[in-house]
Order: sequence, then C-alpha cells, then structure tokens
Amino acid sequence: MRVLIADAFEASGVAGLEALGCDVTVSPKLAGETLVEAVGQERPAVLIVRSTKVPEAALQAGLPNLRLVIRAGAGYDNIDVPAASRRGIYVATCPGQNSVAVAELAFGLIAALDRRIADNVDALRHGKWAKGEFSKARGLYGRTLGLIGVGSISTELARRAQAFGMTVIAWSRSLTDEAAEALGMTRAATPAEVAAASDVVSVHLALNDATRGFVDAAFFDAMREGASFVNTSRAEIVDAAALEAATVAKKLRVALDVWPGEPSASAGEYSSSLVNLPNVIGTAHIGASTDQAQQAIAAEAVRIVGEFKGGFEVPNVVNMTRERATPAACRLTIRHANATGVLAAVLGAIDEARLEVHEMANNVFDGDEAAIVKIELHQRPSDELVESLRALDHVFSVIVREL
Repeated sequence: MRVLIADAFEASGVAGLEALGCDVTVSPKLAGETLVEAVGQERPAVLIVRSTKVPEAALQAGLPNLRLVIRAGAGYDNIDVPAASRRGIYVATCPGQNSVAVAELAFGLIAALDRRIADNVDALRHGKWAKGEFSKARGLYGRTLGLIGVGSISTELARRAQAFGMTVIAWSRSLTDEAAEALGMTRAATPAEVAAASDVVSVHLALNDATRGFVDAAFFDAMREGASFVNTSRAEIVDAAALEAATVAKKLRVALDVWPGEPSASAGEYSSSLVNLPNVIGTAHIGASTDQAQQAIAAEAVRIVGEFKGGFEVPNVVNMTRERATPAACRLTIRHANATGVLAAVLGAIDEARLEVHEMANNVFDGDEAAIVKIELHQRPSDELVESLRALDHVFSVIVREL
C-alpha cells in the first residue's frame, strides 16, 4: 500500500507505516499544483497531511487509487471534504492527541498577557529597563476564565487555570449543568454570558459553517473593558474586523495563535493590522507543535492506516456514518457512484455466480453522490467475477478481503 505524506511528519510515524508494509513517500513541501502533480504521479492509497491544503484537484488526481486522506490533527478545514465524499474517499482525523499541547500554549498566552511578557522582552532587547511600567500586572488568582466551546483542549486548559486559582465559566451547545459541575465549571446559558462574566476569554470551537464568524461584534460588546481574549482554534471563527475594533475601543488584551489569511507554509511573509496593535501578541499557529503531541498524532495516524489496511472500519472518519462489522468468510468492498441500478447490477452478478450474501451495508458519503457497499459473502469470489464487477458502469473500485 502506497502512502504519501505531504507535510512534516514524525520519523516514528514513518517507521510505523513502513512496519505495516507500506511504501511511504515523504514530501513535506508539497502545496497547490505540486501536491496535485505528486498525487497524480504517486497514486497513493493514503494521503497524510497536517496543514497542507487538499483541494478537489488533488483528490481527483489520486483516483482510482486514493481511498483515504488523514489529517494529522483534529480539524479538517484544510481538506475539501465534500469533494472527497463525492469520490468515495474516506477523510479521517487524529482527535484529542494535541489537546495538552494546545492547552499549554493557551495558558502560556494567558499568563503572557497578564504579565506583558512579550512587551517586557522587547523592551529589554532594545536596551530599556521598564520595571515601573511592567510591574502593573493584575494577576490571575481569583480571576474568571471563560471558555467558548468545551472539548478536550478546553477541558485541559480549565484544569491548568483551576490550578492557578482561577474560576471557570463555559458555554457549549452540548454542555449540561451536570457535566459542567463534574469539570468544576459553571455553565453559561449563552456565549454573551461568558463574555460578560470573564476576565479572560479563550475560544475552543471547531470551524464549520455554523461557527464561521461566530465570535462577532455583539460578543465583544459584552466583554469587560480591559479583559483578555485568546484564540488558539481557528482564525475564521472570529470576526477579525470586530476583534480589531474592540481591541482599540475596549482596550482588550489579545493573544492569537491563529491569524486571518495566515500562510499555509511553515515559513513566509505575513502582515496584518491586528499584529501592529499595541495590546496584541501572538504565535505562528504552533499550538500542536510539541514533540509529545506530534508523536501521539503520528501514532494515531499509523493506527488508522493499520485498521484501513487490514480491512476494518476506518477510525475517526468525519464524512461517513459508522458501519457495523459482521463475521463472514469474505468481504467485498465496492466504492461506486450513488446512481440508479449500480447495486442491482452488483447483486445480479453475485447471484449469477451463486454466491450467498450473509449481510450487506451500503453507506452514502456526504452529498449523496458516492457510496460504499460492503457485502459479506460465504466464500471468496472468483477473479473473473471481481473483474466483471470492476468493469460495471459507475463502479470506482472493488476490494476483496478474506475475514
């Protein structure tokens, strides 16, 4: 099985993939057209990326071989998931593996805002001793941390804040009073309630259509003057113009790890009007960039490939409902267009070969344009039957796996 890694990736992960018997190519500088060309030339079964964007053209270039794209991280907004779904390509992630790393950075930024560490360092480097100015910190003990979104990262952040004597208030669509109490938090009814009650607000939402621009002018209007605002999730969740206006008007202290229009490459030029505001500090999207996190993510990616290669359910798939595995002698896995008559033709060929179907599950990818059917058979089909199935109209691929 060929695996193309189009991003930086831990050596331990590469070794793990090779131990599975995979033919691995690592090309961390691929992007845009070079990614499309590489996918077309390599024809991998699996594509692994971190921040590299995977457009529809790259997915199309990988057909018919490309069957799985793994985002070596939790989010997947850099992958054209609808395009993958239309082509019957799994998209999987590695959730929860970088939670501690991002939480550590978020709390570091909170402390840096309170003590104005970045400004202090800058003054020292310019030969200025400004003890009087930088001795005016408010302190974190007894302050309130507000969380927008409650998942693994914000839960880890809450633990660190509580260890420093902060109280925590949180809002999430799924958060209940009971769950909040178990985490030592107070549940807020609305995001605005969090904004109004907090000395520090930290955002931890996944980016999707519902959260794009979620933190808007109304949210910043509800924040306390001089409060701190931290975002280590995705820049698009925050209305950048509203944040900039509020930073000036309400003298907010702002720390960002994610920025509007940030480069996709690991190095390059970047400018933003936010960067130049005196109360804004930040980092270059490094939240998950610790050795511990990357090793854990690599191990999870290897696990996903191992399950996929073994013919089992692919873990952490984001563009498909889960299917139930059943015991049988053999499994046919057929990716196909979600078109009238495809399944009838497949089952007709199986019936003509006098094979017994134990169980069948057909799952449709997002968008209803492609599907994948798994058919449990009492015995392995002949090579001739398999080739005839592959020759059917609207069939993308046929895989035979003995169970």
